[in-house]
Amino acid sequence: MQIVNLVGVTFAYGRAAPVLSDVDLEIAAGELVAIAGPNGGGKTTLVRLIVGLERPTAGRVELFGDPVRPGRGNRRVGYLPQRAEAGLNAPITVRELVTVGRAPTRGVLRPLDQADEAAIATAVERVGLADLAERPLAKLSGGQQQRAFIAKALAAEPRLLILDEPSTGVDVEAQGALAALVDELRRDLEMTILFVSHEFGAIEPYAKRLLIVRGGIEFDGPPFDLAPRLHDPSHVHA
Repeated sequence: MQIVNLVGVTFAYGRAAPVLSDVDLEIAAGELVAIAGPNGGGKTTLVRLIVGLERPTAGRVELFGDPVRPGRGNRRVGYLPQRAEAGLNAPITVRELVTVGRAPTRGVLRPLDQADEAAIATAVERVGLADLAERPLAKLSGGQQQRAFIAKALAAEPRLLILDEPSTGVDVEAQGALAALVDELRRDLEMTILFVSHEFGAIEPYAKRLLIVRGGIEFDGPPFDLAPRLHDPSHVHA
């Protein structure tokens, strides 16, 4: 089953030159796809088009076989934007943050029921933070904070998980742990995952497909097919 389908997608801000031009892309269920490219190359714009935060200038974007409706959201999609900061300095606990992520399923005003409580607890446990569920986010390490935000995205039990630069500001050891967690989620939950990053040492062993985005899809294939360029800053690093 095709989870993501882009056909002839172009995007530009007003009359500026297009950020992305004539993008065709298909992503099947269960794939872990790594997305790389230079700053301004269109990586984040690509995922914002997929989740409906931007409207294409031309072409069409589909999720789960249906057209994406910008601004409507999709409860089957969990999205972690670049270095989520909201709540880091507020007196909010891990569990409270993850509870917010349940809103697309339960609604904003409806009280939590047993299914909600179970989904929240499961999301926290899956990212390895069960023992820290009542700890304030501000007291966690950078890697633990990112795990908490991933748990927030998991709380609505999505089928597609999109992580935009999840390893930014995280030390090398935590990057490896995050990459292993992402692969575990893909395998255990049969989830489709898009992993945007300029630090690919950790995720490279798990991702069988790499996209390089530079105004379009410059490369789409196994990372080892691009091995000589994978570590070349002019091609991959942001």
